[in-house]
Amino acid sequence: MKNKFNKFVFNILNFASKIKTGNKIKTSAASVLAGIIISLIVLLVFAPAPLSACIDFITGTFTSAFYFGTFLNTAVLLALAALGNSISIKSGNLNLGGEGQIYTGGFIASIIFASELPLPIAAVAGIVCAAASGIIQVLISALLRQFKKANVLLTSFLISAAIIPIIDSLISGKFRGQTGNLLATQFIPEKLRLLQILPPSPLNVSVFALPILCILFSYFLNHSKTGMRLKIWGTAPEFARYCGYSENKALYLSLIISGGMHGLTGAVAVLGTYYTCHSGFYAGMGWNALSCALIAQSEPALIIPASLVLSWLYTSAGRVSLMQGLQFDISSLIQGIILFCISINYIARKRRT
Repeated sequence: MKNKFNKFVFNILNFASKIKTGNKIKTSAASVLAGIIISLIVLLVFAPAPLSACIDFITGTFTSAFYFGTFLNTAVLLALAALGNSISIKSGNLNLGGEGQIYTGGFIASIIFASELPLPIAAVAGIVCAAASGIIQVLISALLRQFKKANVLLTSFLISAAIIPIIDSLISGKFRGQTGNLLATQFIPEKLRLLQILPPSPLNVSVFALPILCILFSYFLNHSKTGMRLKIWGTAPEFARYCGYSENKALYLSLIISGGMHGLTGAVAVLGTYYTCHSGFYAGMGWNALSCALIAQSEPALIIPASLVLSWLYTSAGRVSLMQGLQFDISSLIQGIILFCISINYIARKRRT
């Protein structure tokens, strides 16, 4: 009887979710469109050659292997972290500590990868420890939520803000590499680096794992009993409590997955893009991944198109700022506009709920 009731509830939620999908996609598209329009306006006002700058902004990313590969590689990193965000958002536990978790994951992974351990052991240990570093951070937020009723959104952000300067000091001090003049750790061995598939761009074989992960996350959220219960806690917590679903299980599981994916993103960035952990490599990555998850309405199946659109925007903005000689990088402006628009809608939707 209980299983039939659970199945009935899950079917109702799936049906309601499908009804709202159209409106949600329109809202996300409007946020992205706002970013594009503002970018074009900025170029028309500030670029020395406005028309050329606007055309370059739209098409420039696809004119060379380097920028096209960079665009796809950025989309992969955004999507990996956004998958973790999608789980935490669906459960109602918003994780704002993504940047610190990515930075920590990249730092720990780079130290282990560059160690004297045998390469297979170093590879496995680096990835596992990177994911664990993100999990540890969110577990602190989960414990504070369980025992002190502290808001996960606030505590995750504060923990991230506290840990970033600590890693900065470690990179500039004890763990600074001896080669080059970067504030960075030692470069990892070439045998550990992910295979590039579109040189000279940083695009690597991690792009092939992304569709598989999106399918797995989509199945977990939409077809497994545990995933559906997480969604119920995010949508109707009182109803979930009435049904006897464990709040702590939803809290810990969603945050563990979220923190683990952010830590893993840091490790993938080191393995396939930077080959070291340099100071500030995480900058913007966590917030952009959150924007990606919000634009995709936390649906893993929509993460890939959302990440591609955002990556195109950021890559085009950075490229056109460089090529057109602008005095500032409009990609930061785009990031702020999109995150602001989508956050306003997210907050309004939560209040209506």
